[in-house]
Amino acid sequence: MIKNRTPFAIALLLSAGLAHAATPEQTARAALKNAPVVDGHNDVPEQIRARFDNNLNRFDFRDTSKTGDADHMVMHTDLTRLKKGMVGGQFWSVWVPASLPEAEAAREVTEQIDTVHRLVAAYPNDLRLALTAADIETAFKDKKIASLIGMEGGHSIGSSVAVLRQMYRAGARYMTLTHSKTMAWADSGTDAPKFDGLSPFGFEIVKEMNRIGMLVDLSHVSEATMQDTLDIAKAPVIFSHSGARAIDGHGRNVPDSVLERLPQNGGRYGCASARLCE
Repeated sequence: MIKNRTPFAIALLLSAGLAHAATPEQTARAALKNAPVVDGHNDVPEQIRARFDNNLNRFDFRDTSKTGDADHMVMHTDLTRLKKGMVGGQFWSVWVPASLPEAEAAREVTEQIDTVHRLVAAYPNDLRLALTAADIETAFKDKKIASLIGMEGGHSIGSSVAVLRQMYRAGARYMTLTHSKTMAWADSGTDAPKFDGLSPFGFEIVKEMNRIGMLVDLSHVSEATMQDTLDIAKAPVIFSHSGARAIDGHGRNVPDSVLERLPQNGGRYGCASARLCE
């Protein structure tokens, strides 16, 4: 179970040891050296599927700088760049299109989870699977990149609480409630609403995620879905790849009305807009 534990690197940024760093780069490096910073979202599994049909023998993850071709840009991630960036932990996103039928989506996201497990096993000197906060800290001490799994889009559970639980058992530690489309039980931030937030089944999914210890990710969902989730969430939610709507009005981004509610169930926000920092 992922729990709300400290310390992580953001908590160390203002420590006395960092106050003497001469440049912003040195400040960042000192923080990254002292505690793991976890990147919340990386699409490498989907890229492995699209480019290499999930065949890990067709590329070298230590260096993907030559993976570009007529159909694909060069991949943005490899072990060399992760280490250079001092990434302590990485949530690998397991995503399949929201347009897929639910049963097909559940099968394909299971294949994506399998790809993450095989990728970690293929590079044991660099990656380590992490299922708990303690796993992240242990991997960091052992100079490994903690590898976590995040599901992007609740369509992948096939409207089944049992499938949700099985995805957790397979290693998924967060689920983004929707992707780009409104689905059978939750409204997306970039599609027409059906429920003005969560359906009754959607409320049950959030409750079950809280019960089993799976993080609820509210990137991509509508504002009403954010508010409905916060009405019942008993554990902190996350926004794995969102910004502040006060700065950029994209539908994926988070309004101040939602940011202000995060402390009510143990969450935190930074100064995402000028008004919140007053």
